[in-house]
Amino acid sequence: MKILTLLGSTRKNGNSETLARKAVEGTDHTIVTLADLTIEAITDLRHTPEGFSPVDDDYEKLVTLMEEHDVLLFATPLYWYGMSGPMKDFFDRWSQYLRDDRFNLKEELKKKKAYVIITGGTSAKVKGLPLVQQFNYICEFVNMEFVDYIIGAGVKPGEILNDEASLLKAARWNEAFK
Repeated sequence: MKILTLLGSTRKNGNSETLARKAVEGTDHTIVTLADLTIEAITDLRHTPEGFSPVDDDYEKLVTLMEEHDVLLFATPLYWYGMSGPMKDFFDRWSQYLRDDRFNLKEELKKKKAYVIITGGTSAKVKGLPLVQQFNYICEFVNMEFVDYIIGAGVKPGEILNDEASLLKAARWNEAFK
């Protein structure tokens, strides 16, 4: 089982990254920090005869990575009650690549399993639930199995290490991934 972890935070070694690394430690995995890549916004031209215009950025590398892995682990901090900007840009580009004839992304995504890690501050375990639902809807749209999620409590880097329930669940995932 090959796991692709997509980190949505702009902060290095933040809580969502820490939890994601614990979940995949010792497994066959690849970790990508979305903020380290160039992912350009697109103009939505899906309803025009010419469709989307090509964009010269790093996104096709992500499409190839998604195709090569069995599990997609999305890890994002809870920013303003939603996913981070880099994570949102990542999903917005699906509008383009689900229609790109060079790839068979929608069929490939049907074969994947999705896991989600969200970390945030005050009441994150409740306030993050609408984001879990958003991830679930995204998975439903492409017929990808949404397996599980963790919502961890932590604001400052390292605070997630005090959330024993989240650490325990990440450890259970880790065992299942092995």
